[in-house]
Amino acid sequence: MPRRLEWTKSQKFQGFRCSECNWKFKASGAPAGASLDEMKKKYEAERDEAFAGHVCVSHPRPKRAKDPAEQEKGKYWKL
Repeated sequence: MPRRLEWTKSQKFQGFRCSECNWKFKASGAPAGASLDEMKKKYEAERDEAFAGHVCVSHPRPKRAKDPAEQEKGKYWKL
């Protein structure tokens, strides 16, 4: 499946990310330009260039925590 640029919102991050890895877009600074339209175009160009240039294997997703029920199984002796 090809990767996609996605909007995400969580407690720790709000912004654009890759659909296939843990890459997140971080703007280089405040948008600059003479008009709002120019600032938007520069932001989108920076975002798209960063997304196209990232390598998914360099941004692996964190391993998922085990299901709490599965964690409990290993704590007890088997009879």
